[in-house]
Amino acid sequence: MPTLPKRISTALINALAAGVVPRIGLDHIAVARETEMKAIRQDLENIGEGGAAFRFIVGRYGAGKSFLLQLIRNLAMEQGFVVADADLSSELRLAGSKKQAVATYRELMKNMATRTSPQGGAIALILEKWTSSILSQVAQTTGKRPGDEDFNQQVELKIREVVDHLEGLVHGFDFANVIITYWRGYREDNNEKKEAALRWLRGEFNTKTEVKQALDVRVMIDDDTWYDYIKLWAKFAADIGYKGLILFLDEAVHLYKISHRRSRQSNYDRLLAMFNDTMQGKADSLGVVVCGTPKFIEDQRRGLQSDEAWRTRLAKSRFLTEDLQDNTAPVIKLNPLTPTELFQLLQRLAQVHATHYRYKMQLQDEQIQDFQDIASNRLGAEKMTTPREMIRDFLTILNILHQNPQVSFEDLVHRQGKPSASMNGKSRGEFAEFTL
Repeated sequence: MPTLPKRISTALINALAAGVVPRIGLDHIAVARETEMKAIRQDLENIGEGGAAFRFIVGRYGAGKSFLLQLIRNLAMEQGFVVADADLSSELRLAGSKKQAVATYRELMKNMATRTSPQGGAIALILEKWTSSILSQVAQTTGKRPGDEDFNQQVELKIREVVDHLEGLVHGFDFANVIITYWRGYREDNNEKKEAALRWLRGEFNTKTEVKQALDVRVMIDDDTWYDYIKLWAKFAADIGYKGLILFLDEAVHLYKISHRRSRQSNYDRLLAMFNDTMQGKADSLGVVVCGTPKFIEDQRRGLQSDEAWRTRLAKSRFLTEDLQDNTAPVIKLNPLTPTELFQLLQRLAQVHATHYRYKMQLQDEQIQDFQDIASNRLGAEKMTTPREMIRDFLTILNILHQNPQVSFEDLVHRQGKPSASMNGKSRGEFAEFTL
């Protein structure tokens, strides 16, 4: 196994044991999904050349949707994209009248990340880096330095060359003005002006009066307009040297769970607008990846396919079969990992665990296979067991074996289903006469 820093092994073990997907180190345990990743790489190539893409990643709970999403996120950052992600919920939606949609925008902005700022909060860094690069370009082309006559005017002209491209888009004029305001705050070393621009870009103003007082702008980002600004961010990111913007929306099943029919339909309509923009070429340098369960897509009563517009767009070709998938279609359905792939995953987890706790791995391939067989042969396991559940069980076993050297793997694994010690002897005697 490649060198595994403690920071990464800690994140892997803690996250997986808790049943959540780690943000880092996924390449150390990733198996399979080559076909899906090949399709995503093609999407990234198209987006990097100015196109757009939209993908649904569909699978039941614990099937690996969020894991694949994080793999894509990390790959996109490595390739030079700006990424932003949010987990949808009852408070974070795509449309709403109580700031649920702008709350999603704010979450996306909070989690905006790049290769040099992978943990999020990258907006200020993006603008600082871009502004610094403009200063360097002007210095090189004019031979002047900050403080020289006309230097700042030359910088502002250069900045306007970029933001002028945005003015043809919806709300592009105001977006461009706020970028210019940020530059002027940078030039004047005025932190208040810079922070006001950042607050506006993050969608943090609540009233237009606040905006007018802080900036020379008459509009603000709200529930109705937030997606227009996502398209502006994608265009802006591409214009300043990134490859584009990739948006990740996980837990889309929460849209399916909206009980009010009209509200649910409003969210589906907003998602449809995003889908249409990317598919029809109305958005530049933008990718959207949405993760959901099969019900979210397929339920004819409340899912996307309850809507005629969505049903026609997501209809499967009659030439597709269960074992054949068209990976250029908008929906990528995650098939269960094969037994061989699951075995490889468990092997890698055992190696990570041994590396993290600095012991020589004693577990043999036969024992790993034994655990997998037991987990897979439980009643109903073929339908109910997911990689998430198997990973958590396996890590529990590794922890117990590491902490209790006197316990053997065979005793631990094969005693499942046997009466516990508390049910033997005296404690069991209390119930000896009890029958059903």
